[in-house]
Parts: sequence; C-alpha cells; structure tokens
Amino acid sequence: MSIRHGLLALLERGPRYGSQLRTEFESRTGSTWPLNVGQVYTTLARLERDGLVAPDGEDAAGHTLYAITETGRTELREWYERPVDRANPPRDELSIKLAMAVGAPGVDIRAVIQSQRHATIRAMQDYTRLKATALAAVESGRSRERDDVAWLLVLEQLIFQTEAEARWLDHCEARLVRLSLPADRRAAAPEPPQAAAETTAPTTTDRPRTARTRRA
Repeated sequence: MSIRHGLLALLERGPRYGSQLRTEFESRTGSTWPLNVGQVYTTLARLERDGLVAPDGEDAAGHTLYAITETGRTELREWYERPVDRANPPRDELSIKLAMAVGAPGVDIRAVIQSQRHATIRAMQDYTRLKATALAAVESGRSRERDDVAWLLVLEQLIFQTEAEARWLDHCEARLVRLSLPADRRAAAPEPPQAAAETTAPTTTDRPRTARTRRA
C-alpha cells in the first residue's frame, strides 16, 4: 500500500512530526497496516527529496515538523484521481503457497486449502462482528470522527477480501477434484463455478491479528 501518499494525505491537514504521523496513520486504518517510526522518517526523507514535503520548524517539544508543499498537494490530488494500477499485482502468500503445493511430494494440497478456508472464514466472522459494532456507533451518532468512518471502510474492504478468498479456495478445491478424475469422466464433469458466483457464510469466531481486534 502507499505509505507515501497516506502521509501526504495526513500532512494536508497541517504540519506533523514523524511519530504523530505514525499514530494518525494507524488510527485511520485501525492498525491494519502498522508502521514503525523508521518507515515514516525514511518516507518523509524521500518526500522531501522529491519536493513533496518540507521541514516546517519545530513544535514546543522540539519535534521537527513537516508540511506538504504545493507540489505535494498536486501529487496527492493526482493520486486520489488515478485508479490503482493492477498491472503488477502484489505478491500474495496464499497464491504462492498453493502454486508451490501443486505436485509437491508429501503435501496434501486439499488439506492446505481446508486449513486456510477455516482460518479465512474465522477472520471474516471477526471482521463482520467488528463492522457491526463500528457501524452501530457511527449510525447512532455516538461516533462521527473521520477515523471511525475510515476504519469502517477498511473493515468492509477486509470483509469483501476474505469473502472473495473463501470463494476462490472453494473454486481451487473443485478444480483439483475435477483434474484428478480420469479423462473420460473429466469431460463429462461440469466446470467448477467461478469464484464470483459462489457464496460462503462465516461460521467461526477466532480473531485475526489487528490492533483494533485485540482491543475489542
């Protein structure tokens, strides 16, 4: 994900120092993508090098403040307007694991799929519970902070993502079953349904490792 643009978005609200940016970034995203201070200052140095931010004095405690430049504002606006590029998708550990498990000696790929499916559905159930709590707070008027609304959107993305992953795992298992059939039976067997057409309901309750989950 773009830490670079995330920091620019926070700086558009006013000058910030490094650890403050880290705290606000994690608050906005529910600590789904935790940062360390080193990442923040490395990114700030690159943004300064590229003319997108500039030092802006110090606060009362002596922290160096950074402010977004006009070039940075232009870059941020273009980022908001530009679709996310999917030409080079990020590496996905699960996809790589299943690709390597195909034909690997001593590996039961269906067991790998089933184990992952259980974990994925548990995560989906947990995200769904957290969403219900967050949505109730926002819609009741008890919470209207932009960070709470942002966290709700992140949760919903995580739910859609885990739903899609569960459907894809079902599809993989069906595909492997079909390919294991003799050629004559395979020709008569229907193709597995596409993942987008399948549905999977959450059923279990183990919790994924996000900071807001641990605090819930």
